[in-house]
Amino acid sequence: MPRHWPGSARRWLGRDGAQTSSSRGQAFPRTLLADSDAGSRKSGFELILEEDYCLLCGGFPAGSVQLAGAYRGAFPRYNLSVQVPAVSFGKNLRVVGVPSVPAGFDGIACFGFLESIPLRQLC
Repeated sequence: MPRHWPGSARRWLGRDGAQTSSSRGQAFPRTLLADSDAGSRKSGFELILEEDYCLLCGGFPAGSVQLAGAYRGAFPRYNLSVQVPAVSFGKNLRVVGVPSVPAGFDGIACFGFLESIPLRQLC
């Protein structure tokens, strides 16, 4: 049985949530829009971030993905190291690079990401 984001399909995962690191080891905390309607278990990606940010953090190019929701078309996919220190999560994730993300956020946490960490500890 899949777990669901408590209360709503869309919430924010604040600065104590996800972070990535540059190739020099500098941590970049991210404020993510948690959107359980974005992607699926089989979509081939867990996060959506600005492409420039993926490159800044040393994202390794991993092909492209076709999106058909709020973002439409083919977008590059990167492998990127992501941590959520509050729940001892650290993993290389598949991240889609897009030209821009929703105002006030640094990216979108998609269904695959939301299913992989114990979010209730972050609420």
